Amino acid sequence: MKIILASNNAGKLAELQAMLAPLGVTLVKQAELGISEAEEPFRTFVENALAKARHASQAGGLPALADDAGLCVDAFGGLPGVDTAFYATQFGYAKGDDNNVRALLEQMAGITERRAALVSTLVAVRSADDPEPLIAVGRVTGEIAAEPRGSNGFGFDPVMFIPAFGKTFAELPVEVKNANSHRGMAARQMMDLMRERWL
Repeated sequence: MKIILASNNAGKLAELQAMLAPLGVTLVKQAELGISEAEEPFRTFVENALAKARHASQAGGLPALADDAGLCVDAFGGLPGVDTAFYATQFGYAKGDDNNVRALLEQMAGITERRAALVSTLVAVRSADDPEPLIAVGRVTGEIAAEPRGSNGFGFDPVMFIPAFGKTFAELPVEVKNANSHRGMAARQMMDLMRERWL
């Protein structure tokens, strides 16, 4: 089964393709089909992921899977949340993972409450008008490290310290990270939902 991935993020594509491989699905990046990125006007992960999945399915004529993920920092009232991808731009930096990490560490200087969660919301639709989208949510709680550590992963992985491992996500082997990450949790739920409802 071919499913459009409503994202152009190479890191997400690689992670999700590996996680969903047991289902025999092939993820196709929306850019490969000439599909533009969807608007994300909403303030929740689930609404944005649904909008992205419906947009990709409408434009590509195939089932679609979208991920809306972000970092929710307790000290910032849950922000940056849905604005995670553009976090650095609020502080004069160009959009990008390294700048997001830099901006976050600058904003957290002197803050002792460092608890945060990485959240991934996956939404899959059979068609743009699917009345019963599949929705899976993964959430991992940790702390923001004082400095980046590790070279695996992407996004905030180098500063997301997971107490159970005593390491950041970026310090963990990829297979361990994928098995325990927010996206890994959401992908396992999504696999179960697809098996039950679609396959």
